[in-house]
Amino acid sequence: MDENDWLALRFEEHRTHLRAVGYRMLGSLSDADDAVQETWLRLSRSDADSLANLGGWLTTVMGRVCLDMLRSRKARREESMGEQHLPDPIVSRAEGTDPEHEALLGDSVGLALLVVLDTLTPAERLAFVLHDMFAVPFEEVASVVGRSTATTRQLASRARRRVQDSTPVPDVDLTRQREVVDAFLAASRGGDFDALVAVLDPDVVLRADTGAGILQVVRGAEAVSAQALRFSRFAQASMPALINGAVGLVNAPDGQLQSIMSLTITNGRIVEIHILADPPRLERLVREASRD
Repeated sequence: MDENDWLALRFEEHRTHLRAVGYRMLGSLSDADDAVQETWLRLSRSDADSLANLGGWLTTVMGRVCLDMLRSRKARREESMGEQHLPDPIVSRAEGTDPEHEALLGDSVGLALLVVLDTLTPAERLAFVLHDMFAVPFEEVASVVGRSTATTRQLASRARRRVQDSTPVPDVDLTRQREVVDAFLAASRGGDFDALVAVLDPDVVLRADTGAGILQVVRGAEAVSAQALRFSRFAQASMPALINGAVGLVNAPDGQLQSIMSLTITNGRIVEIHILADPPRLERLVREASRD
């Protein structure tokens, strides 16, 4: 085995961890894979023999790569009048996530959390993800973000408050989640407006990404119920699945994926709904799933 093969094997030991960092930082599986590849290129050009802590070095380099990607993404969004997208969902079979998905998600990383992370500045997101999610010391995070340690602590603190204030705490009992999702699905299929309202939180928020950089937002139980009834025909082909570890719905008539719906359930009611119905992105997610 030559030196490059040995280094590649050592890198592979950290790939799943790095992909998990990238997913939380970028909310995109393909972008996370690109960042992992760039991190490998930087390792291959470095003096690996001098690295006392390869895992720590790779994590900070991955963070730096993701930070650059976030800043570039922010600039593109500003140029394109603030186009918005939902993060990539991770879809698993209804009976449980597979080991690859469990490693990628770790502690519950729902779409609701990723949506909030998307509202942070790149520096805030990096500070929060690296320190709060992966326990990277603030001193090391500060070197990545290019700020003092004290400022980096403030960045993470602001991000933490935003996450705590804006991210609903989901019910963890999957059996109870399935009961709520089944009730939502039955009401949608039956066109039962009152039953839909009953299963939704009064302040429920629905976000739908159909492509073209436009994120449709509907608020309130009655408005969301009316929206669900307008598309009740799609409910006929919807099946339960695990979306980022929580019970959600996949709409795939005749085996053709048309939408993925993530449902956040708190205290037995649906508080957030995220729908990805962007055909090119759905097609890409199917391709990536087949590779995994």
